[in-house]
Amino acid sequence: MILAIKTNQDPAEIYLLADGREVSREKAKEFGEVIREKRWMAERNLARDLLGEIEKLIREDLQGEEGSLSQDLNLGLKANAQNDDAAIFARISGIIVFRGPGSFTGLRIGITVANALAYAENVAIVGTSGENWREIGLQRIRDKENDEIVVPEYGAAPHISQPKK
Repeated sequence: MILAIKTNQDPAEIYLLADGREVSREKAKEFGEVIREKRWMAERNLARDLLGEIEKLIREDLQGEEGSLSQDLNLGLKANAQNDDAAIFARISGIIVFRGPGSFTGLRIGITVANALAYAENVAIVGTSGENWREIGLQRIRDKENDEIVVPEYGAAPHISQPKK
C-alpha cells in the first residue's frame, strides 16, 4: 500500500492507497484507490499523534483483511502480523507527502515522519504540492521516481525567532 500524508494545515490527512498488490475477498484494488483515510484536527498534537494515527490506520486495514490473500501472498507477512510492530510499517510500498506551501511546523512534522518511514522501510518517497497532490504523487510512484528526502516548501521564509545574544 502507498501512504499519503498532508499536514500543511488542520485537518491533518492520511490515506492508504492501493499499490495494485492488494487483493480482498471481494475484488482486486485498483492502483491509487483509497483503501482507508483519516482526517482529524491535530492542532498542537500533530507531533505526538501522527505516527500513531498512521499505525492505527494500517492496523484497521489488517483487521479488515484478516485471512485475506493480500496478507498471505502479496506481503509474505506472518499470520499474526497485526501483533508484529515491525510488520505493520513493512506493508508500506511507497510514500507521498504534501510538501507545501503551508504551516512551518505542520509541514516539518509530516515530512519528517514521511522521510523517516521511507528510510526505515527502504521505500520510495515523493513530495508533491497543489490541489491534485495525491494524483501527482501516484503518477510519480508509478513512474518509479524517488526523491529520497523530501524538503518542505513553506511558500515564504519561515519566521524563526532569533537568539537574543
